[in-house]
Amino acid sequence: MIIVRLMGGLGNQLQQYALYRKFEMLGKEARLDMAWFADKVQEKMQAPRPLELNRFEGLSIKTASAEEVRTLLGRRYEESAGLCEKVKRKINPALVPVFEETEMYHPEVLGWDNKYLVGYWACEAYYADILDTLRSEIRFPDSQNPQNAAMAQEMEQTQSVSIHIRRGDYLDAANREMFGNICTERYYERAVSYLKEKIPNPVFYIFSDDSDYVRTKYQGKEYRIVDWNKGDDSFYDMMLMSHCRHNICANSTFSFWGARLNAHAGKIMIRPSIHKNTQVYVPEQMQKLWAGWTLITPAGEL
Repeated sequence: MIIVRLMGGLGNQLQQYALYRKFEMLGKEARLDMAWFADKVQEKMQAPRPLELNRFEGLSIKTASAEEVRTLLGRRYEESAGLCEKVKRKINPALVPVFEETEMYHPEVLGWDNKYLVGYWACEAYYADILDTLRSEIRFPDSQNPQNAAMAQEMEQTQSVSIHIRRGDYLDAANREMFGNICTERYYERAVSYLKEKIPNPVFYIFSDDSDYVRTKYQGKEYRIVDWNKGDDSFYDMMLMSHCRHNICANSTFSFWGARLNAHAGKIMIRPSIHKNTQVYVPEQMQKLWAGWTLITPAGEL
């Protein structure tokens, strides 16, 4: 049995679900472990995240029981591993029941049959070939806010482009060191100019956790600020992003999934060349693992 640990925010939960579904479509027995969202785990976290995967309608989810997790691990994952296990994990991950993601892409995991997988699995290469299926499965429930339905309809009738600008938590000292100065002003300026070169009369729909900043920065008739989905309703920003014909993403899995769920033919998806500052940018690798995406560096280079 393959068990994928579910954790993190909405974008990460969708990636873990996508990997889980990939295993199922390979004919393997797979489960999602929801234990990370238990109260005792969340109490220890600086930024607790709610389980949001269950808000989608019609997802095919088999959850792992505590007994199934114990049987696969042979011990509780939270317990510290002995030196022997740590050495085996480093030499040959296939020898231990737990595998933790350390690189952007681990193609070997798709060949395994019995493993507990811990990671975020952001790389599109894991599930690019089943994205059509995922788009049909991941269905947003109707919003109670009529603004969302009206905006979705408008997006379908224009040359709509979503722009996701994440500031908020990315401006905190610790997060800024890891995620800051990647989606720079030069990044967004190049992305906007690229879309203007490629499509006629684009309309840019701005999604951000800093409404004051984007209202000052993006003025003009071609810009729309989408800022009414707050708290739990921020879930619907991803839905609206998916209704846009093209997408400019932040270094955020939330907007990655807004673009992935976009079903428009001929869509242009733009993302930053790196996700975090510890990543070494290898153009040939990124172009292969993120096929179909347009990459722009923090310096604004296409």
